[in-house]
Amino acid sequence: MGWHLALPVFISFFISVVTGPFLIPVLRKLKVGNTEREELESHQKKNGTPTMGGLMFLAAILITSIIYAGRYPKILPVVILTMGFGIIGFIDDYLKVVLKRSDGLIAWQKMLLQIVVTALFAFYIMNFTDVSLDIIIPFMNGYRISIGVLAVPVMFFAVIGTVNGTNFTDGVDGLATSVTIVVALFFAAASNKLGSETDIICLIVFGALMGFLVYNVYPAKVFMGDTGSLALGGFVAGVAYMLNMPLFIIIVGFIYLIEVLSVIIQVTYFKKTHGKRIFRMAPIHHHFELGGWSETKVVAIFTIVTALLAFFAYAAM
Repeated sequence: MGWHLALPVFISFFISVVTGPFLIPVLRKLKVGNTEREELESHQKKNGTPTMGGLMFLAAILITSIIYAGRYPKILPVVILTMGFGIIGFIDDYLKVVLKRSDGLIAWQKMLLQIVVTALFAFYIMNFTDVSLDIIIPFMNGYRISIGVLAVPVMFFAVIGTVNGTNFTDGVDGLATSVTIVVALFFAAASNKLGSETDIICLIVFGALMGFLVYNVYPAKVFMGDTGSLALGGFVAGVAYMLNMPLFIIIVGFIYLIEVLSVIIQVTYFKKTHGKRIFRMAPIHHHFELGGWSETKVVAIFTIVTALLAFFAYAAM
């Protein structure tokens, strides 16, 4: 790795890690504490731990991206999607933990905002970049297909699905952070192989998340909240589309997928059977916790699975 690639990692890491000692006390003072589900006895000690810590790595991503955007303009659509979803998450967190509205944004409000942000991303790449909406097919030596008029609807489905999958992954100390660090490294390698400049934004996100992990690893001093988790979903979907690789999210982002599917399956089955459950608890990381896994084991196993799938996805290119 040359210095042109190492430097954005160091810059974003530094900004993220030095923000912690300033932001965390402010969040405590504002009493923006997390509230854990009562069924998770081992999590009750976390009640009151500051949330909205995603502001730490979002600040690092934004500042470092501003430094590099002039030389690497293709990172801008990814930054737009990341920050756009970060703002949605911030509003949701603010309503829940500051204004004490238990549900935060109403479901239709959140969906509408997600559609608007995704539309801005689609408009930008279609009108201000030379990036096509062709899709690279895994295991076909880089073969691309065009799905014509379906490209935009599929993009909305892929982006919003990825964002919500990432959101559900955030529920154990360091889980969403660690998994997304691996995903960011995969897309950095893929971008480098394809000769795209989006490897810079991947490395920026990697450095920022490494800095955040200093405070988010078990036992967490701060949680990212929806502010961070929605933003990370935006990053993953954004960089995948800039590389024409949305199908690869299914492989390298398998943890996001299984998390959101576990919730859909659980809720559907619960309603159909009038109270029966398939999983001990959803999202699925809580199923394993209630089965006896420690938080650190959940994070380790899920991250290892993501790392193995990242190698698999790279081979699929």
